[in-house]
Amino acid sequence: MGEILTQSEIDALLSALTAGEIQLEENTSVEKQKVKKYDFKRPNKFSKEHLRTLEMIYDNFGRIAANYLTASLRTSVQFKVISIEQITFEEFIYSVPNPTILMTFYLEPFTGPFMFETGPSYVFEIIDLMFGGSGKGQYKTRDFTDIEKNIIKKLNLKLLENLKMAWEDILDVNVVFESLETNPVLNQVIAPNEPVCLITFSVTIGSNQCYVNMCIPYISIEKYTDKLVIQYKGSTFDKENTGFKEKLKKNLMPVKLNCFVELGKTMISVEDFLNLSVGDVLMLDKKVNEPIDMYIEDKLHYKVYPGKIGKKLGVQIFEILDKDVKEDE
Repeated sequence: MGEILTQSEIDALLSALTAGEIQLEENTSVEKQKVKKYDFKRPNKFSKEHLRTLEMIYDNFGRIAANYLTASLRTSVQFKVISIEQITFEEFIYSVPNPTILMTFYLEPFTGPFMFETGPSYVFEIIDLMFGGSGKGQYKTRDFTDIEKNIIKKLNLKLLENLKMAWEDILDVNVVFESLETNPVLNQVIAPNEPVCLITFSVTIGSNQCYVNMCIPYISIEKYTDKLVIQYKGSTFDKENTGFKEKLKKNLMPVKLNCFVELGKTMISVEDFLNLSVGDVLMLDKKVNEPIDMYIEDKLHYKVYPGKIGKKLGVQIFEILDKDVKEDE
């Protein structure tokens, strides 16, 4: 039980509070309401599902692009998504170098423009490799010549055609070239405050690394945003997917497999092999009453006994081996 104050002590305490000599302690046990800041100049129009789906699409595009560049340049190329974020178009324009190769294109049926930016380090290294160089030189930043712009334009358009394969699970698309600019500030195709999705790729060519960007304005894909979440609705199999399973089973059942049975093994000399003739007998390492090995596509799967099925030779399965069993184990 706490200490009980006398009336004189209570009067003294009240007078001290009135004079301001004692300050009341604030109640810190009540939590303040948490307020989340929201910038109306930069509305978050891309949801997490949209960004996740776009990352999946362009990660697939990166793998296809890596294969294409590897074949075209005849050197090892890695093309990977390293970041995906929502920013404003103005921030994107002022974040890329000048000069750069900034290509604007349409991805039909999307109604708005898309942008693909490749910087000087990427451009000069590609040019060097395509003209027989090693791609390991030092490049000084300078304006691009008309020949360099035309070469990179053709290469990038071939690269962008792979978007059709990357988007095929979501939407059938077609790439239509619009324009090419080397000064990004001059490319004012949408409002500066318009939100865009910026996808940054890391491109490793040999031992050198550079970066390229894909810019997707929200207004360009606004009418089709429902397509960017549809694949998650059917991402797991359930009872309603029996039709798909039956179709898959129907397509797999006619596939032919190469099967053979190994009666046994033996070792003979080259001389004995050359002298073999009809009627000769070889002693194998298997006993008559011992099961023999049956292979499916060169992999050991069954232990079987030999026999006859009518007038044809056949085998009876004695044991089903684990799929991870290796030969000679």
